[in-house]
Amino acid sequence: MRVPVLDKDGKPLMPTKPSRARRWLKEGKAKIIHNNLNIFCIQLLVEPSGQEQQPIALGLDPGKKFTGVGVQSAKFTLFMAHLVLPFPDVTKKMSGRLILRRARRGRRINRMERFRKRAHRQKRFENRKQNKLPPSIRANKELELRVTKEIVKLFPVTQITYEYVKAKGDKGFSPVMVGQKVMLQWLSEIVPTNIQEGWQTSILRQQLGLSKDKKNKEKQIPETHAHDGIALAASNFMTFSKFHTANTRGHHWVGEVVVNHAPFRVVARLRVFRRQLHFENPVKDVPGNRKRKGGTVTPFGFRSGDLVKAQKALKVCIGWIGGYTQTAKTKNVSVYDHNWHRIGQFSPSKVQLIKRSTRLCIAS
Repeated sequence: MRVPVLDKDGKPLMPTKPSRARRWLKEGKAKIIHNNLNIFCIQLLVEPSGQEQQPIALGLDPGKKFTGVGVQSAKFTLFMAHLVLPFPDVTKKMSGRLILRRARRGRRINRMERFRKRAHRQKRFENRKQNKLPPSIRANKELELRVTKEIVKLFPVTQITYEYVKAKGDKGFSPVMVGQKVMLQWLSEIVPTNIQEGWQTSILRQQLGLSKDKKNKEKQIPETHAHDGIALAASNFMTFSKFHTANTRGHHWVGEVVVNHAPFRVVARLRVFRRQLHFENPVKDVPGNRKRKGGTVTPFGFRSGDLVKAQKALKVCIGWIGGYTQTAKTKNVSVYDHNWHRIGQFSPSKVQLIKRSTRLCIAS
């Protein structure tokens, strides 16, 4: 295991051993720096002894619902992550928006009138030919890009390897194929980026002895997707090359990579429910007063996505603020886990703020 190190200006240096990091903290040569991925990281308060750096690669194994991330050098595995992508959540919201828009359009247009007299709004621009990513795909790619930028702030990444998906033969179309070129362009603006196909990743993963759980890909463990990210990163240090001698010829592996224990994080996007003026279906309420739905702020000083520590009945839990309820008798805030399953409702006096919202939910 290695600890990320930053210089006095915040530039990432080569990671160091935990024992050396503890000694620097004890001697006052470094301080602990908090980051959005909740990785233990230190920043030097003195000039580093050297600026030499070894190649460090970042591997991204994209999917429709989950993405695997791995950071690897030739001698150490530095970081692994399992990204829970917002594809299902965004798709559900877009479908609901479509239904509501069609309903409003049907109520607005009087179809008993002649077509020329109907309340049609003319198009303001050519909006039928659009060259943009679907919202669900864009949300996936932006989460992958956000995590990549956070990793580059901690490790001196020199290369990114992205798994490129191709549909061959009678295989159907995959949403993972959408937006790949755009994603590669975004990544190349940060660090030099290359691509690798899935069958190459599989061969190298088996060569490295990394297991793969194909039965249940929803499991938030390294064996589902993060190991593929490590194999993608390791491809920058190992190649399957041809050899030819006087009597034999074939292929063999050139290079060596050491895979060991590393910090593992589950990363999910904050599920924010925006403020709405009314429910989808009419609700009888006090005249002139609308029942609240959604919103990102609370009257207790918390905001949606704030990391808090909550206590109730001698039980202490850590989670993220997701909303609140307020009546004449009760005032509670809802606390959720990283999968956005509600842990419970707690009194604001029993909730302590740990960290303001970063729009990311990180779990070990």
